[in-house]
Amino acid sequence: MALTQEGRSLPALLKQVFGYSEFRPLQREIMESSLAGRDTVAILPTGAGKSLCYQLPALVRRGLTVVISPLIALMKDQVDQLDAAGVAATFLNSSLDAATQQQRMAELDRGAHKLLYIAPERVLMGNFLARLARWNVEALVVDEAHCISEWGHDFRPDYRNLGELRAAHPGAPIVALTATATPQVRGDIIAQLKLRDPAVYLSSFNRPNLSYRVVEKTKVAKQVWEFAAGRPEDSGIIYCHSRKGTESLADALRAEGLAAIAYHAGMEPDERARNQEAFIRDEARIVCATLAFGMGINKPNVRYVIHADMPKNVESYYQQTGRAGRDGLAGECLMLFSRGDVMKNLKFLDDITDEQAKRIARRQLDQMTAYGDEPRCRRAYLLRYFGEEWPEGNCGNCDNCLEPRETWDATVEAQKLLSCIFRIRQKSGFSVGWKHLADVLAGAKTERIEKWGHETLSTYGIGKDRSRDAWMDLGRQLAQQGLAELEAGDFPTVGLTEKGLLALKNRTPIHLARPHKPAVKAGGGAPRLAKAGEVPCDEGLFQKLRAVRKGFADTRNVPPYVIFSDVTLRHIARAYPRVSAEFLALPGVGERKLEEFGNAFMEAVDEWLADHPRQSFPGLKPARAQAPKRVGAASGLGATVLETLRQFRDGAGMAEIAQARGLSLSTIEGHLAQAIEQGENLDPIAFYTPEEAGRMRAAFEGHDGMALSPVHEKLGGEISYGKLKMYRAFAGRE
Repeated sequence: MALTQEGRSLPALLKQVFGYSEFRPLQREIMESSLAGRDTVAILPTGAGKSLCYQLPALVRRGLTVVISPLIALMKDQVDQLDAAGVAATFLNSSLDAATQQQRMAELDRGAHKLLYIAPERVLMGNFLARLARWNVEALVVDEAHCISEWGHDFRPDYRNLGELRAAHPGAPIVALTATATPQVRGDIIAQLKLRDPAVYLSSFNRPNLSYRVVEKTKVAKQVWEFAAGRPEDSGIIYCHSRKGTESLADALRAEGLAAIAYHAGMEPDERARNQEAFIRDEARIVCATLAFGMGINKPNVRYVIHADMPKNVESYYQQTGRAGRDGLAGECLMLFSRGDVMKNLKFLDDITDEQAKRIARRQLDQMTAYGDEPRCRRAYLLRYFGEEWPEGNCGNCDNCLEPRETWDATVEAQKLLSCIFRIRQKSGFSVGWKHLADVLAGAKTERIEKWGHETLSTYGIGKDRSRDAWMDLGRQLAQQGLAELEAGDFPTVGLTEKGLLALKNRTPIHLARPHKPAVKAGGGAPRLAKAGEVPCDEGLFQKLRAVRKGFADTRNVPPYVIFSDVTLRHIARAYPRVSAEFLALPGVGERKLEEFGNAFMEAVDEWLADHPRQSFPGLKPARAQAPKRVGAASGLGATVLETLRQFRDGAGMAEIAQARGLSLSTIEGHLAQAIEQGENLDPIAFYTPEEAGRMRAAFEGHDGMALSPVHEKLGGEISYGKLKMYRAFAGRE
């Protein structure tokens, strides 16, 4: 167990400073890995508590923890929260004048701070590395680490030079943190930062406190107003594609009495900063923003996220919805979905000149469209996208699980469409896209139909009873069922799968789900779906406590959540604490906050109880009651293999496990190889580098035997038998 100089454990410090009695999943493992001096990569979704993974260990260390962050707004926010908790922290970035920067560097010279937040470009500027060497740096943290990779969705060139930090501070462990990273990006992070045998922690992507809902997009302003009007005290983000869209929607909401603002890159910097500050401080409840908004916003009490326009890919959607419910309380995610948005995004693809990039963008758009069309559990869809499975069936917190869609017999219509795909291919020798198929079925007279003679087909005009959009919707649902698929090529065309051809020949009955209708009614707001994460409390007292919190926040010129989160206020409003011991026992209340704010909030409780009866509430169910299993979770492994697997997942190296268990290293490698073969979701990066993978792939080519010695010899003995064993296990599974 890691101890401070005073002998306090991590759990004790967690409560004393930050006010929490238990760690979130993987937090403690990540902390202890770093405190043991090991480089660590942590991939945790938004709201999983990444910041605490380096903030708490910083209190254990004698020296300085340096945090590299690309987000200026987030630096100030983090330092404000640490200051409120009694932690000595500071930041250096371009927002500070020269005198303030000199003052802060003098404080760092004196060892006055435990944490320093700094922008990546500043680290390598002038003689800063030399100055940093004087500050007793004991740990380096790279936040938003995906920015280092050209394969990531937010590449920043300044991050590529951070590898110099390893040479400047060879003894300091590096912690790399990000919310989303593919295996390719993870490999790039490890290589570029020159990490040494890093422990890699990959959390579940499940956000059980978030509900997911998709409704048919009709009148955007009306639908958004109806949803927001039913939640007048809640903060929400509404994402729009265009700058004009953000402003017109904010104007419409303000006209109906809702405190809404716009945010986009085209605004004057001062106005944009003012609007962002108003949202963070709860002075404007709603922000209508373009898709970049939210990076660096640490506001934990966003209660809903609405996509007024369809995102271009599932990763962006997941990241943006993740800005709701970061405090663990219930959050709602609503997407307005229409064929018009799909067609707009298809037109945007025409502007992409690189064919490979265009194909990738098209595949991403098809995945996002499939999510909108998905008739089954939306949570399961998102988790499958990130390589997880949802084993529980009904998630109980998405529209399709709570309000199952009506199904209908689509056999006749499916036969028409599948037959049309087949007939066009048979006549012309090539395939066409969904739009052309819909035109043929609807009996349209287009230039391409006449050019290719498709008006002579037996399927021409047999679908005049349905709109072209309806035929395209039907086609996409058939593709989801594996009856049709988009074929590779410069232009997206549709072909029959083997399953679709059999369904066509055998006239297989096909049932499809009808789309969800708009789910909001004028004046009433949309019904709430979110259940997980709710903290029932005395709502009247909760509002009174918010007012007390706002007073402290305004006096200190910080956002309200820096004082206390909504979670803490709700626990106050259900426990009615009246003495210090009761107040300190609540989540989010540490010793410093008890000392500074406890009396004022307990007085507010006393005043409330003088005029109102005390209410009682049922016990809370943890929001993480249901957790998805990783794909291929190994359930058929023996006890000894499972023990090795447990220790490995806890961050122990293979040699360390072998020594602790009194087994040979080869035996431990065999255990993990067996787990990989059985489908356990381990990361190849934990065993070998991408460069080594390429060499092993070439060496294994044409090798059919079980013996590894020929492959080992082919590689000149430069790659160990253990790595060869792991590579073969992964390759065999694929």
